[in-house]
Amino acid sequence: MFDDPAALTAHDAPLSLWNRVAMETPQPDPFCALTAWQLSFREAMDPTRPYLVGHNAHGLVQVALHMLGKNPALGPIERLWLFGCNVLGPAGPDLLEQLVGEFPAISGNRCTRFVVSGMDPEGTLALELRKRFEGRCAISLLREDVQGAASLVGGLDGFLSRRSPSFRRNLRNGERRATNAGVRFERHCPTTPAEADAVFARMISVERKSWKASVGMDDGFSRDFYTAMLRRLSASRDGRVVLATRDGDDVGFIFGGMIGAIYRGQQFSFADACRDLSLGNLLQHEMIAWLCEQGAERYDLGPLLGPFMDYKASWSEIALPMESWVLSV
Repeated sequence: MFDDPAALTAHDAPLSLWNRVAMETPQPDPFCALTAWQLSFREAMDPTRPYLVGHNAHGLVQVALHMLGKNPALGPIERLWLFGCNVLGPAGPDLLEQLVGEFPAISGNRCTRFVVSGMDPEGTLALELRKRFEGRCAISLLREDVQGAASLVGGLDGFLSRRSPSFRRNLRNGERRATNAGVRFERHCPTTPAEADAVFARMISVERKSWKASVGMDDGFSRDFYTAMLRRLSASRDGRVVLATRDGDDVGFIFGGMIGAIYRGQQFSFADACRDLSLGNLLQHEMIAWLCEQGAERYDLGPLLGPFMDYKASWSEIALPMESWVLSV
């Protein structure tokens, strides 16, 4: 079944089939397969771009029409980073195969390129796609990434036991300096869009005082994307925000969202005036302490490769390879 575009709102709910099957599908970055990521991207970047969602009781495939170079392609709704998988559930490959065969008849479009994103290159989906499509069409690599993660098994003590002695020492020293400087931490889990907006406004106030200023979350697309995401997460109570304050002033934040027992970090920032207080590390530590208290099992930090990603190496011990492929029929 391929939905009429007007039916997208039926998927935009915490317990929709889309979100349930995303939670059940093994993949390197499961949070980014949720509607909280995919539909928030569409809302912020591509509100009028054509898309299709195909589903049955055991799977879902979602695609939007965009361009690869000069050629049209069908790929995931979130087309910028290609983090979340867009072929979900045990029936996902069946639905993709149906789409590949029927799309020209559905739309009259001559598109013959299909992007499958966010896969484990050695996982079940990748193996199934090779089995079904090798020999029928060309399969090429579009993008590869490595996602970093940290186990939270054993709680905060378990997490810290997997860090180096110098890491633990620096963290203790940073905690002492911040406490002496009057830094305090607040934990927020928005439960309504209004609460999400209020917390987000405080986060933006910090961003404007940070080195990122207008190139961070206060940028037009980023602001719209993360606003929409935090609002959607408020419906499932899966947003997690820690704010750092000093003398009644917001000076730092970290936020992300849950998918089951897995937390996916999104953004953190702190005021330039507090650069000497190690707030980035302390915000991470406070978030991990909270997650462990709630029984979370893994902290996904996002991509390890790229600019400004070096800090993640000391916080993560798990590397999850990820690939996105193009099927050219």
